[in-house]
Formats: sequence, C-alpha cells, structure tokens
Amino acid sequence: MEGTPSIPDNVREAIRRRAEEIYHRGGCLPGHDLENWRQAEAEILRESAARAVRKVVVKVQGVLYTGEYDVASADGYAPGEFQQGQSVTVRLEGDKLFLRRTNGHELQTRIIKVG
Repeated sequence: MEGTPSIPDNVREAIRRRAEEIYHRGGCLPGHDLENWRQAEAEILRESAARAVRKVVVKVQGVLYTGEYDVASADGYAPGEFQQGQSVTVRLEGDKLFLRRTNGHELQTRIIKVG
C-alpha cells in the first residue's frame, strides 16, 4: 500500500508479504486488501519492536561503557529502571556487561563502546 512515508521500504515490503500471506490464509477472498494490510502492518511493527535493540551507558571506575541489549531477551527490563547516578552492581565478562537489577536479575548487554 502506498501513502505511508514514515515506514522504511524494507519494512513496507515485509508488510506487503505478510498481507499476501494473510490473503492466502483467508482463502484468497477479494475485498479485504485494506484489512489484510492493517493486520500485517500491526503484526510486523509489533515484531520489529520486540526485536528492538536498546543501549545503556554506565561508568565503571571512571570508564564509560555502552552496552546494547535485545528488548525481547531483557527479562522485562524497561528503560528508566536505572536512574542516572544510581549505584548499580556491574559485572564485566569478555565483551559482555551485566547490570544487577533491583529484582535481583541481571540485564545482559554486549559492549559496543568503551571510553
């Protein structure tokens, strides 16, 4: 479908493919193009948000570490759970940075920048 300029071309193509799948699953009934498109758009955008990668920055002994984490595997962590200046237990392991959350779980990130 045209007229949705805020959606990148690759996402629009994924939506188009999903809408076509929905059309076929629905028995190829004509007249449901917009309904199929809207359902596909909602599904693809929801899946994209679930796969989103976020960043967190912490200072450990004077060194800034930027870690990224996958929202889908963050065990319910939400941005803002750590407040700026808050003391957080940190564990470094290779290219991984683990942040101890208030619920006792760790947020695992992959270090993408040091300094």
